[in-house]
Amino acid sequence: MNRGCIYFFYDKDGIVDDYIPYLLDDLTKNIDELVIVCNGKLCEEGERIFKKYTTEIIVRPNEGLDVWAYKAGLARFGWDRIEQFDELVMLNHTIMGPVYPFRETFEKMAGRDVDFWGITKHNKMDEDIFGINPYGYMPEHIQSHFMVYRKKLLCSKEFQNYWDNFRKVSNYRDSVGYHESYFTKYFSDLGYKWDVSVDVDDLQDMSDNLGFYCIRELIEKRRCPIFKRRAFFHDYGQFLETTAGQVVFELYKYLEENELYDTGMIWQNILRTMDHTDVAKNLHLDYTLPSKISGQQKEEQQRRKIALLIHIYYLDEFDKMMKYVKNIPAYADIYITTQTNEKKEELEKKCGVLPNKISVSLVKNRGRDVASLLIKGRELIGQYEYICFIHDKKVTQDKPGTVGEGFAYNCYENVLGSKEYVENVIDLFEENSRLGVLCPPKPTHGPYILSLLGTWEKNYYNTVELLEKLGIEVPIDKFKVPIAPHGSCFWFRTEAVRKLFEYNWDYEDFPEEPLPIDGTISHAIERCYAYVAQDAGFYAAVAMTDEYSRIEYTTLMHYSVTHVNQVVNSMNGGYKVNFHGWDYRIKYFLRAILPKKVFVSVINAKRRIMGPHKVYRYEDN
Repeated sequence: MNRGCIYFFYDKDGIVDDYIPYLLDDLTKNIDELVIVCNGKLCEEGERIFKKYTTEIIVRPNEGLDVWAYKAGLARFGWDRIEQFDELVMLNHTIMGPVYPFRETFEKMAGRDVDFWGITKHNKMDEDIFGINPYGYMPEHIQSHFMVYRKKLLCSKEFQNYWDNFRKVSNYRDSVGYHESYFTKYFSDLGYKWDVSVDVDDLQDMSDNLGFYCIRELIEKRRCPIFKRRAFFHDYGQFLETTAGQVVFELYKYLEENELYDTGMIWQNILRTMDHTDVAKNLHLDYTLPSKISGQQKEEQQRRKIALLIHIYYLDEFDKMMKYVKNIPAYADIYITTQTNEKKEELEKKCGVLPNKISVSLVKNRGRDVASLLIKGRELIGQYEYICFIHDKKVTQDKPGTVGEGFAYNCYENVLGSKEYVENVIDLFEENSRLGVLCPPKPTHGPYILSLLGTWEKNYYNTVELLEKLGIEVPIDKFKVPIAPHGSCFWFRTEAVRKLFEYNWDYEDFPEEPLPIDGTISHAIERCYAYVAQDAGFYAAVAMTDEYSRIEYTTLMHYSVTHVNQVVNSMNGGYKVNFHGWDYRIKYFLRAILPKKVFVSVINAKRRIMGPHKVYRYEDN
């Protein structure tokens, strides 16, 4: 066939990542003429890449989304030229692939008597979710990321008038409502026949959007050649409405295990363009590692340069930490920082039982563990591949002391829980070349339950300011809490965080004591590691021991049941809060941030109004 093609491209920085030429390399084996339409920017390297495929490159204002980009491509060809094509392909940058050669799809569809076709379709929905579809509902339709039109339709006045007179498109809602969900039924009603290459009629009851929510099924069993880039940053809550949250995880695993697609091309794009928090949720960047069984890579590990960096202020805490320090491999070097010669001598004496190379040095008593890590770590960053950092996690502001003890337990257990666990952590870095930072799970007991609320506004602005200072530009969202080593105990690949450590940090960059409990440069640094790693092409993840995962599961299920009860209560006409279960957690938080007299007044007022453990119910009038 004589085939023309319009490829629509958009990237906010005009960068053409590797997944695009990979797709075009295969696609151009099946087409004769290509027009590439770029909305917004196109960088010099991107232009050079596109010129390998065509000289017909249009760079236009970022207006009208894909619909008006296609209009621009049609205008470049002109209707006289278009009428000479047997088929005209329109596709865009929102798809990745091909997982299987496009030749299969074109050959498969060549035998079907249709006037236009696509790869995947969206099933009918009784409601119009955007409220603008002319039919008042969402008809069954071909998904517009890949559509092919044949000569009968291309030469028709209806088709030409449709595009010549297409209304202005301002947003995604307009594009789907006025075009994608409308086109198929409109031309079908005019008598034009259509079909899709991926047969899914037997899956009607599975999902409205099979190409999104059932994509592994379509690739594995129906040889669908493409998948949506959006899957990696789609709202995880929407996935949970109709799935167990496994969709993207299973897609990625299938592609990688079967070597159907270079997943490095996925990482290259998503780490540059997407919010790390969305990626972490959809790909489940959290690991549960054995604490009693280790891998078989000990000899290879010993060739790696690994260091443990410890900061000690409370000397009495080091005895508690010692059992964890002993879990670091004998071939790893240990560096300890502290503030006085007396502590230095005592630490050297205590570490005499360790087989590792030990170095204890003095640092200023300013900036606490964070300053010590960045300033001492700057000396080590070029010497080691992986560094583990821990410090004496002694929480003094929260009472009773078991609150802080639980926080420390979380940190130590999930960073240096056992010798086998540490070996498995190192294996994890070795097996996942994109893994840059590995953190323990955030604490969720006592006052730390507030971390589950999903807000970090108090530290968002100082983190943005810090990233700007470091010259880091990655997506960051005030309403999406990043993966972070809360408690500043974690593992990292030095290559992933080099930009942070090479900044010219000084003790004067950190506030003097007493430190505020939140909102300082130290709190910004604690939350920036995932973004620093992302900027360098790596991701941050969470790891815990298999034993700790039992505690974590029980805790989160407890909170989930509480949340579901509240949802049910609200659906039944009111919102119920059981202060017997929640008040003590909020109380710890208020105690930490309020002056003592104010705190006591608040608690007494609450008791006078509601009693110590009464249930408050708000009736919806």
